[in-house]
Amino acid sequence: MMQVSFTPLNLPRTGVVVLLARNSATLGEIGREADDALGGALTRLMKNSRFRGEKGQMLEFAAPDLGRASRLILCGIGKPADLSTHDLELLGGRVVARLIKSGEKSISVVVDDFDGVTLKPQDMAAHVAMGAQLRLYRFDKYRTTLRDVDQTSLERITVLTRAAKRSETLYASYKDVLEGVYFTRDLVSEPANALTPAVFAERLQALAEHGLTITTLGPEEMLSMGMGTLMGVAQGSANPPRLVAMEYRGPGTSKNSRPLAFIGKGVTFDTGGISLKPPGGMEDMKFDMGGAGIVGGTMLALAKRKAKAHVVGLVGLVENMPSGTAQRPGDVVTSMSGQTVEVINTDAEGRLVLADVMHYAQETFNPRLMVDLATLTGAIIISLGNEYAGMFCNDDALADSINKAGQTTGDKVWRMPIGPAYDRLINSQIADMKNVGPREGGSITAAQFLQRFVKDGRPWAHLDVAGTVWAKSDNPLYPKGATGYGVRLLDQLVRDIAE
Repeated sequence: MMQVSFTPLNLPRTGVVVLLARNSATLGEIGREADDALGGALTRLMKNSRFRGEKGQMLEFAAPDLGRASRLILCGIGKPADLSTHDLELLGGRVVARLIKSGEKSISVVVDDFDGVTLKPQDMAAHVAMGAQLRLYRFDKYRTTLRDVDQTSLERITVLTRAAKRSETLYASYKDVLEGVYFTRDLVSEPANALTPAVFAERLQALAEHGLTITTLGPEEMLSMGMGTLMGVAQGSANPPRLVAMEYRGPGTSKNSRPLAFIGKGVTFDTGGISLKPPGGMEDMKFDMGGAGIVGGTMLALAKRKAKAHVVGLVGLVENMPSGTAQRPGDVVTSMSGQTVEVINTDAEGRLVLADVMHYAQETFNPRLMVDLATLTGAIIISLGNEYAGMFCNDDALADSINKAGQTTGDKVWRMPIGPAYDRLINSQIADMKNVGPREGGSITAAQFLQRFVKDGRPWAHLDVAGTVWAKSDNPLYPKGATGYGVRLLDQLVRDIAE
C-alpha cells in the first residue's frame, strides 16, 4: 500500500498535483489559485480541450511553472449535489490507474470546496484515499522478470482538505477494511496448486493472531457428522477438504449474543467433476473459492478494526476433480441435515458444499441471520452481467439492509425472485431433491436448493457472486483479476445492523 497522509488545504507545488473541477469546468478556490499561478493556463486548457468537469473526465498537462510539480491533472466531479463517496473513490482510483507505472512517486490531491456538496470534507478526503489504495493493488507474487518500467512507482499520496485530522481518523478505520480486501484478492488470485483446501485453511488459521477463534474440521470429523453432500464433492480429489469456522466477538458484545453468520463456498478448483467442464477458460476456475475468500477477508477486516459485533464466518473448502473415486451423476447423498440429494450434475457442486456448512452453522452457532456468498452459477452472469451480484432473500428487512450496504460501498446487489413455483423444479423422483433444475432460471433454482437448508424463520440471504469476484479487464478500483468484491459490502452490513 501507499503511504497516505492528510494535510490542510493549500496549493501543493511538488510531484503530481490533482485538482478537482465541477460541472461547467468550474474550479474551486485552490484550483483558481493554481490557475492564477499558471497565468490562466488551466482556464485556457479546459476551454480548448472540451473539458467540462463531468464525472470521470480527466485532463493532464505538464506543470513546469508550478514550483517543482511534474504534472497537473484536472478531475471532474460533475454536479456537486450529486457527488457520492463512491464517486470520490472512483476518482482516486482513476488517478492511480493513470500514474501507477509512470515513474511518479508522489501524488497530491486537492479536495477543494464547492458550493452544493453535501458530503463532509473528511468523507470526501478519506474516500479519495480509499479509492487510490484499492486501485494500487497488484498480484505480482509469481512474476520474476518484471521490467522496471512495468513496476509500480507510486509510494505516497497526500490528500489536502480542510478537515485533515478528522480525515486521518476516518481513514484509519477504512485502512483495516482495505487490508481485508487485499487479503481476499490475494486468496482469489492464487493458483489452485498453491491454494489447496489444506493450505487455504492454514491461511485462515493464521488470522487467530488478530483475535479470531478458529475451528478447523478435517474429513474424518465431517464424515462422522454426516456431511455427505460436502464430502461427496471432495471424494474425487487427492486434496482432502476442510471446514473452517472463524468466530469474532467484538468489544461490548454479550456472552449470550447470537452472531451474524457469513458462509462462503470454497471450491479451490472446479473441473466440474465427472460432468467435466469444457477446457476453454477452465483455468479461471481457481476463483471458484471466491465466496470463501470474501468471508476470510471480511473476518480479518472486522477483527482489525475491532468491530463492536458478534460475527462468525464459515467456509467449506474442497476441490472438485474427476477420478476413479469421484461422485457420479445419479448418485444419492445424505446431507448433515438428513435430507437426501440426487446428484444430477456434478458441476453443480457449490450448493452441495454450502448445504452442509449452512446446517453446521445453524447447529453450532444458532446465528440470528445468515448470508452465504458463492460463485454459484453462470446463469447469474447471463442475467446481471458483471455489474451486480444476484441476491436471493427470505426476509425483506435483511434484503433492504444488504441493498443499502451495496449502494454505500459500490458492491452492488440486485434482488432476484424465489418462491414455491421455482422450488418445485428441484423435486426428485428418488430423493428429497435434486441438485439442479431445468436450464431456465438456473440461478433461482440454485437458491431454492440452498433455502431448503435454512431453518424455518431464520433470516437468510444468498449472494451469487459469480460475475463480480473476478474481472476480465481493468476497472477504476481494481486491475484485471480479483476484485475483492463483497468484503466492504459485508463490513458495511455489520456497521449498519450490528454496531
